[in-house]
Amino acid sequence: MDLGIKGRKAIVCAASKGLGKACAMALAREGVAVTINARGRDALEAAAEEIRRETGGAVATVVGDVVQPEIRAKLLAACPMPDILVNNAGGPPPGDFRDWDREAWIKAVDANMLTPIELIKATVDGMMQRRFGRIVNITSSSVKAPIDILGLSNGARSGLTGFVAGVARKTVGHNVTINNLLPGSFATDRLNSTVATMAAKQNRAVEEVRSERIRGIPAQRFGEPPEFGAACAFLCSVHAGYVTGQNFLMDGGAYPGTY
Repeated sequence: MDLGIKGRKAIVCAASKGLGKACAMALAREGVAVTINARGRDALEAAAEEIRRETGGAVATVVGDVVQPEIRAKLLAACPMPDILVNNAGGPPPGDFRDWDREAWIKAVDANMLTPIELIKATVDGMMQRRFGRIVNITSSSVKAPIDILGLSNGARSGLTGFVAGVARKTVGHNVTINNLLPGSFATDRLNSTVATMAAKQNRAVEEVRSERIRGIPAQRFGEPPEFGAACAFLCSVHAGYVTGQNFLMDGGAYPGTY
C-alpha cells in the first residue's frame, strides 16, 4: 500500500533506538524526510546513518533533551514546517509510589505530558493552515491497564491522553489528526530494564520473570519494533485521515477488556 506521504517532513523524538527509531525508519521507507532527536549523540548519529543506509532517505539530527525549551527550539528550527510529529520520551523509572517525591512527579509529567503538549502547540497551527498533519504520541498500554511499578508513567501519560482526547476533535476538520500509540511489551531496552527491576524486587532470576511475562501475552511473544513502526506510519498516512483522538493499543492481546 502506498501511504501517500512521500515528500512529507517529520519530527521523531527519542529516535536513537527502540520504538522511536522504528517509527523513523518506517516513515523514511515511505519517502518522508525525518528529523530525529535523542539525548545521546553517538547513538543518534548511528541511528541516522542506519536509516540513511537502509532507506536512502534524508535524515537530520538534533541532539539533546526535548524537555529543555532550547532543544525544542533547535528541533523546530531544523524542521520548521513538519507535516508529521511523533512524540516520544523514555518512561520514568519504575518503583514504589512511596519513594517518589514531588520532584520525581514533576520530572515525569514534564517529560511525558507537558513536553509533547508543547510540541503539539508549536506545530499544529501550521499543519492546519497547510491542510495536512499527523501527530502520533507514543504512550503506553498502562493508560488502559495500569502497571503497578510504573506509577509515574501511569499518571503522566494518562494526563497526555486526556488532553489529546479534547484537542484532536478540534483539528481533524483541518485534516490534522492526533492519535496515541500504546505499546505493550516490545523487545526494547526499556523492557529489559523493567524486567530486571521486577526480578530484583521479587528476588527471582531475570529469565524466569521474562518467561512469565511472555506466558501472560496471548501472542506468546514480545512485540518487535518494526511492527510498531509500521503502525505509526499508517496512522501518519493519507489513509488515516478519519482516525483521530484514538488510543491504538499494540500488546499482543494482553489487555483483557472488550473496550
